[in-house]
Amino acid sequence: MSLSIAIVGLPNVGKSTLFNALLKQQVALAANYPFATIEPNTGVAQVPDDRLPVLAQIAGTTVIKPAMVEFVDIAGLVKGASQGEGLGNQFLSHIRETSAICHVLRAFTDPDIIREGSVDPVADLATIRTELQLADLSTLEKQREPKGAAKPEEKDRWVCVLKFKEVIGQGQPLSLSTMSESEQLVAKELGLLSAKSEIFALNVDEAQVGQSDRLIAEFAPQLGVKPDQIVIISAKIESELAVLSSEDQQLYLADLGLTKSGLERLAATAYQTLGLQSFLTAGEKEVRAWTITKGMTAPQAAGVIHTDFTKHFIKANVASYQDFVELKGWKAVRELGKLRTEGRDYVMHEGDVVEFMIGK
Repeated sequence: MSLSIAIVGLPNVGKSTLFNALLKQQVALAANYPFATIEPNTGVAQVPDDRLPVLAQIAGTTVIKPAMVEFVDIAGLVKGASQGEGLGNQFLSHIRETSAICHVLRAFTDPDIIREGSVDPVADLATIRTELQLADLSTLEKQREPKGAAKPEEKDRWVCVLKFKEVIGQGQPLSLSTMSESEQLVAKELGLLSAKSEIFALNVDEAQVGQSDRLIAEFAPQLGVKPDQIVIISAKIESELAVLSSEDQQLYLADLGLTKSGLERLAATAYQTLGLQSFLTAGEKEVRAWTITKGMTAPQAAGVIHTDFTKHFIKANVASYQDFVELKGWKAVRELGKLRTEGRDYVMHEGDVVEFMIGK
């Protein structure tokens, strides 16, 4: 299962700088002028997970494969983007295939960076959301009411379309409205941008990164979002971290009063917002973290490793991460009765260490 996040915002708010830092390499052009990003940049980053090296030592392997997250750096959107302003609405289409939107909002004070339409985080978010809603409205206006002996599902789909038009007509993003599972499926099928889950990266001055609690408490009500959707980040600091060794990164973070990098906090926020979690596998060949949706059963989780595993699932041997580490591996876990054998109805938990038994 892939986690993909579109990095979205007005020009010159730090999107490409942040993108480069998250991927730890200069793949996107970061420049002090609008529309420095023309084509969307796409890159994959590892999700840091402190549990994996511990498991690797126990399993006797040097092969560690963290969960992955794909970031898509979208060209800076401006007012009128849905009507072709700036680089046009063609770039809105690059957001459609992603799992979530990360709104990068400018809260740093550097006067040398051209603002290019950026006013403040609240106004900037309103501008971007408006363009996403207008793009969705254009999509919805193209839908046609089913006529004659239409199938029930076609009529139900049209009801969803009418509801979406009403919500957007009231100036509200679909992500803030209550949607049933069937409505969510229709929104996904139509590629509606304002229906996507949102997280918010507040790009602040270097001196402010250690003030996350205060800044989140200040901006969450202003932005009208949940505090746990906001990540306080300094793209400049993340750029500096990107070129350091792991040890030096930890020392630098400690000097700033932080325990986790921006990537770790952004990934954790995305996982929580999207209802994701990880399970772990640990063997002599490799240790690995796998991303799944909360509520997935063991056969569904096995299918993330290989689609055939869901069909041929027999059982799952499961240990908690704590037990696995404390008892130093599968052997003692089995001998001391800490191993659970779970069937098809077992619902996976965060941090389960799993060994799937698969038939032919």
